[in-house]
Amino acid sequence: MLFLVAALLLFGVVLGTVAHAPLDFTVAAAVVIAVWLGVFALRERHGRRRGTSR
Repeated sequence: MLFLVAALLLFGVVLGTVAHAPLDFTVAAAVVIAVWLGVFALRERHGRRRGTSR
């Protein structure tokens, strides 16, 4: 839960920064975040198929 709070706080800071960042940087950061979330989703799906819980 603390991780979620920290992530939301960081998200708010990043959104404030994005308003002043160039478009190229914003798009690159969005792509990095999308890839990170995709990898996380694949790992979660793969972990559930094997029946392992953490």
